Amino acid sequence: MFTNAKRQEERIGRSGTPRQQYLQDLVAQFQSPTATEESREKIAANLANFAYDPYNYAFLRELNVLELFLDCITEPNERLVEFGVGGVCNAGADPMNARVIAQCGGVPLVVQCLSSPGRDSEGWGGRIDPEVCGFWWGEYAANPRSFELLDV
Repeated sequence: MFTNAKRQEERIGRSGTPRQQYLQDLVAQFQSPTATEESREKIAANLANFAYDPYNYAFLRELNVLELFLDCITEPNERLVEFGVGGVCNAGADPMNARVIAQCGGVPLVVQCLSSPGRDSEGWGGRIDPEVCGFWWGEYAANPRSFELLDV
């Protein structure tokens, strides 16, 4: 469910943590040198879930969460890669986020995930909706193999 400022205020009340602060805390926990792989996976999944809601888009850009998702895609941990791709796809529905992702080299990273041997390309392709990730269309046109991988 999408949220707005009024609903958010109702949910957190007077003593709750504002959304931006909550997201900032998650990022700090993710980046903590004492964070375990399991906790990093959970945090990345949590951030990817927040990335679908337009209310959070500006916070994600401010806190460099989009770049964090791209960093996850380069990790050897497959679950972090999965959550990174999910976060990119969720956030990429917003044109401003899409520009940030594209400017940071996100398109080739995701395409590389889909075309890497040993990765379940069909499974990944099933999770990536090209209409949601519309910013990739220019890249797809330059690489017809991407269309095959996404089965579009």
